[in-house]
Amino acid sequence: MKKRTPREHSLFLKAFRKYLQFVNSGLYFKKERVVGLENVPVNGTPTVIVSNHQNCLNDPLCVCLQLTDRRMNFLARANVFKNPIFNKALRAMGLLPAYRMSHEGLKDVSKNAETFDDAGKALMDGETVMLYPEADHQDKRWLGKFKLGYLRIAFAAAEKMDFKEDIMILPSCNHYSNYFHARTEMLIKFGKPISLKPYYERYQADPRPTMMEINKIVRDRIQEMMLHVDDLEHYEQIDWLRENGYGRDFAIRNGFKFRYLPSRLLSDQKLVDTLQKCTEQHPQEMEEIYKDTAALEAGIKELGIRDWLFIHNPGIGAAILRGLGLLILLPLFIVSIIPTLFLFVIPEIFLKKLIKDKMFVSSFRVAVSALVSVPLCMILPGVLLWIFCGTWWGLGYLIAFPFMFILAWNYMRLFMKFVGTCRFIARGNRERVAQLRDLRTSIFNRLDKIIG
Repeated sequence: MKKRTPREHSLFLKAFRKYLQFVNSGLYFKKERVVGLENVPVNGTPTVIVSNHQNCLNDPLCVCLQLTDRRMNFLARANVFKNPIFNKALRAMGLLPAYRMSHEGLKDVSKNAETFDDAGKALMDGETVMLYPEADHQDKRWLGKFKLGYLRIAFAAAEKMDFKEDIMILPSCNHYSNYFHARTEMLIKFGKPISLKPYYERYQADPRPTMMEINKIVRDRIQEMMLHVDDLEHYEQIDWLRENGYGRDFAIRNGFKFRYLPSRLLSDQKLVDTLQKCTEQHPQEMEEIYKDTAALEAGIKELGIRDWLFIHNPGIGAAILRGLGLLILLPLFIVSIIPTLFLFVIPEIFLKKLIKDKMFVSSFRVAVSALVSVPLCMILPGVLLWIFCGTWWGLGYLIAFPFMFILAWNYMRLFMKFVGTCRFIARGNRERVAQLRDLRTSIFNRLDKIIG
């Protein structure tokens, strides 16, 4: 069968992708970083990107907005295709429905044959298909078992091309500095691609064992790139230590850049591996440390403060300076929050009612911002100002809007830090803060002693 060429995106879809880049990469995330872009096969190479699944819509969206040179195809939950209008729009953007027994039932699972066939045709066109072999997102920094669907699609496409064209499997991983907050960082890592051509002969003789061997290689490479916490029993305590002061101290001691996400990921991987080995070698001591860590985390949460306060140890002078800074910036905040208010309010109105799975939180915020909040807060007022006040008023508003959003968001973060500082130094909390400080110091010292 003759190999075809990748389809071109329509002008509308190209413009919509630019718009999504603005909302997702310009407003929602503070910074998106990519490592290993040189590993991505050139456009026109049949490629299957395989990744961990950590954050629902954000995972494929961020990859799609980085790889703008190619036609991307994704498998998504079948239930979002029920609406005929959504079905047409999603398919035009490269999304294909994936039917799962746990959600759509056994009756609809057979429909995956058509989806797999469409994905195979995309590969034969030299396009890129992205799949998540875990079949569902995780709610922890952990890699689940991989299903073989992505390899079935790839080998079926290869077979239709008489095994003459190579198909590449590209391992990838997503990593977020925080799953749920806006204005945080995310990281995409691409590993070395795996050529399927050397496996064609073995696959034709014995398909399943061949796919299982490749699947293990792919999964191992993704696990090596990502933050994988295998000790789920102590997951919450390990994650808290990693995210807070101990993770910061560990990174600095080991020569990592704590505030540079790719370097921080390497530090976190090393710390998690070290903690898990210590748990195996010193189970009793580590069990006590994890128990105390849970108590420390609960105490800090109860007071409504954050661990960074123990690092900086602010006094009343710092609280006064923060308060004065907030007071000086208040007029700018008011000017900024009025037009950007709905970016904060609209998603929150529906968040608690509609979102039962916490890993949908950021995806919901991005979707609502793109489809509702930004058009209402930015585009519509900008157009009205353009019509009734003149070109420069409309253009000035459109240019100023992103800066107003960022200013308003940072002001609210500074206000929360101010509140936390006041609670930290409050007379009534001094005894409890001192107890938590002693417990924190004890935990860190005992960990240092075990780690060596």
